[in-house]
Amino acid sequence: MSALTIEALKEILNEAAGEDDSFKAGQDILDTPFLELGFDSLALLETVALIKRRYGVGVGDDELADIETPRELLSKVNGDLAA
Repeated sequence: MSALTIEALKEILNEAAGEDDSFKAGQDILDTPFLELGFDSLALLETVALIKRRYGVGVGDDELADIETPRELLSKVNGDLAA
C-alpha cells in the first residue's frame, strides 16, 4: 500500500468533518494542532476509521490521544505501513 500523503489526509479530514473543502489550497497544516483546525475527538475518531478502511492501518484510542497534529498522524500511519 502506498504512503498516506498530506493531500490524501486533507481529503480524509474533510470527509470526516462533513466538509467539502475545509482547507485553502496550499494551506500548510502539518504542524497545526487538530483542535486549532477545528477537529474534535469525534472527527478524529472518524478520520482514523476512514484511514483504517482505506489503508488498513489502525490507530488505537490511546495512540490517538497522543497525536496532536497531522504530521504526527502521518508519521504513525506511514510508519505502520512501512513495517
